[in-house]
Amino acid sequence: MNTAGMYLMEVDRVLRPGGYWVLSGPPINWKTYYQTWKRSKEDVKAEQRNIEELAESLCWEKKYEKGDIAIWRKKINAKSCLRKSPNLCDSDNADDVWYKKMEGCQTPFPEVSSKSEVAGGELKKFPARLYAVPPRIAKGIVPDVTAESYEEDNKLWKKHVNAYKRMNKLIGTTRYRNVMDMNAELGGFAAALESPKSWVMNVVPTSAKNTLGVIYERGLIGIYHDWCEGFSTYPRTYDLIHANGLFSMYQDSCNLEDILIEMDRILRPEGVVIIRDEVDVLNKVKKIVGGMRWEAKMVDHEDGPLVPEKILVAVKEYWVSSSNNSTSSEE
Repeated sequence: MNTAGMYLMEVDRVLRPGGYWVLSGPPINWKTYYQTWKRSKEDVKAEQRNIEELAESLCWEKKYEKGDIAIWRKKINAKSCLRKSPNLCDSDNADDVWYKKMEGCQTPFPEVSSKSEVAGGELKKFPARLYAVPPRIAKGIVPDVTAESYEEDNKLWKKHVNAYKRMNKLIGTTRYRNVMDMNAELGGFAAALESPKSWVMNVVPTSAKNTLGVIYERGLIGIYHDWCEGFSTYPRTYDLIHANGLFSMYQDSCNLEDILIEMDRILRPEGVVIIRDEVDVLNKVKKIVGGMRWEAKMVDHEDGPLVPEKILVAVKEYWVSSSNNSTSSEE
């Protein structure tokens, strides 16, 4: 199989049944541009034909082509496919992809009972989708998570976020536009923000329970990551970083200093960090951030001082030169 075919199969793996794939650029509109691209008619025509054939074999229906844009829609289930699918993958867990090579096979549709049923479960329109029970949970696919525990998790995070907003009334405003949740779990923190003025990158640690599919079913955005490694983003990207239980999770895997330094790299000056964890772990973290010139304050759990879980709130300050007392050019 050629590389393009493998890439399309990877697109098919991550594309929801009924979802759309938009191709903009070569070889679309080759009749107009083939000379500019310095390619022959036969070459670019064959390239588009190969894409069309593979898309059809993947059970995508071409819905539109005009100018430089073509749009395909993936069928909602395998029963609605008119052609036999290409080689199907044998993997029992299509979500298990961390540090795995792409395979030249198609990820099978989830099973359905009728031709009109959406494979994997139908989703409500946003914003109702944000709090509706995700199909993966309703179908019992996520271990140890039920519809009832999902509802309880949502209530808990509404309570936590309300406590954060009492500490910092700017949370949910444009002051903190770019937000990251370093241990997103079911996406409860992002959902509870309920602010069109902020967006949240939900990170699911590779050592945690695999809940990334739930996050996407809620209409949120997310990614896998191992926090013992650097995060693929520019310096000074995020305005607010939230970490729940992250340092307890990683304290035996890698140095807490390394995680905090990476947080410092991706956090904007005057950005805020909210770390929720056990008090013993937070005492270690607080000692480290003091040397990083973060202004940090430990506060009690919203249920009172007897709860062993505490909250560390820190602000990344502008670094000031001791020689001339001028602000550094970090921005």
